[in-house]
Amino acid sequence: MAIAISVQDISKKFGKPGEPFWKRMLHLNTPTNGNGNGHGNGNGNGNGHVKETPAISAKPADETGKRFVVAVDHVSFDVFQGEIFGVLGPNGGGKSTLIRLVSTLLLPDSGKVTVFGYDVVRHSMQVQRLINRVSVEASFFKKLSPMENLIYGARLYGKEGAQTRKQVVEILTRLGLEKKAIYNPMEEMSRGMQQKVAIARALLSKPKVLLLDEPTTGLDPRSKREVQAVIQELQRDHDTTMILTTHDMLEAESLCGRIAIMDSGKVVALDTPAELKKRIPPKEGVEATLEDVFLELTGKKLKNKEEEEPNDE
Repeated sequence: MAIAISVQDISKKFGKPGEPFWKRMLHLNTPTNGNGNGHGNGNGNGNGHVKETPAISAKPADETGKRFVVAVDHVSFDVFQGEIFGVLGPNGGGKSTLIRLVSTLLLPDSGKVTVFGYDVVRHSMQVQRLINRVSVEASFFKKLSPMENLIYGARLYGKEGAQTRKQVVEILTRLGLEKKAIYNPMEEMSRGMQQKVAIARALLSKPKVLLLDEPTTGLDPRSKREVQAVIQELQRDHDTTMILTTHDMLEAESLCGRIAIMDSGKVVALDTPAELKKRIPPKEGVEATLEDVFLELTGKKLKNKEEEEPNDE
C-alpha cells in the first residue's frame, strides 16, 4: 500500500518566556523567617535585612540555558493512501502541533515529514497544493456570507465561475445548511454552523490529504453525524487520505483505521482500535473501551477544547 504521509523522527519545541518583572521583584523582596532583631522578619543577620530569593528557573533548558517546552518529541509514523489515521491525546499532548508541522505551518526542529514524496520544508508549495486543513477554530471574514468566504477561498486555488458557485451550494447543503443561510453574514451563524463552512471550504479544493483538527467539536449530534458521513464519503469515493484529531472516542473508533495515542509530545501507542482495546484485560467479561486504553496509557482524561481554558498545543 502506498504511503501518503511519512513522519520520521520529528521534534518541535517552543521557547518559554521568563517570569514577568513584577513576579521577579516579589521573589527578590519577599522576607523570610529568621532570627533578626530588625523590623519585621529578618534573614538572621540581626539587621532586619531581607533575604534575596533567586527567581525560579524552569526546566528543561537547551544548551544556551533558554527555557523551552517540548511539543512534539521524536515522533514517527506512516499514513497510507486513502487511510483515515486518528490521533488521540490530552490537551497539551502535541496533537495540534503535529497537524501544523504536516501542514507546513510550522517547521520541525529535527526530523522529516513528506507528503506524497514532497518534503514539507523544501517543497512546501507542492505540499500546500495537495493538502487542506480544518481547525477547531477556523477563521473567516465574519461580515461576509459563507458563499462569499468560500468563493474567496476557491480563487486562491484557481477556481471560480458558475460551476464553483454550484459546488459551494452543493457542499453546504450536503452538510446541512439551509440555502438562505448560505447568503447571510457568518457573524449571524452559530459556532457549529461556522465549523460546517470551514469543512466545506476544505472540501472545495478536493485535497488529496485532509488534516482534520477536531472538526466536529461544537457540533450538535445531527451535524456531527453529517460531517462524519462526509468524511467516510471522501475516503470511499475520492480515496482522500486524512489525519483526524478528536476527543470523541466513538468517532475515532468508527472512522479511523489506525490510531496513535500521544502524551507529552510522544506517541505512546499506535495500532488499530481493536488491537488497542486488547491491551486492557476485560472486566467482568466486558471488553475495554478506547477510553479505558487512553486512561491506562496517559493517566489523563480527554476534554473538548470548549470545556477548558485555551491551551496552545
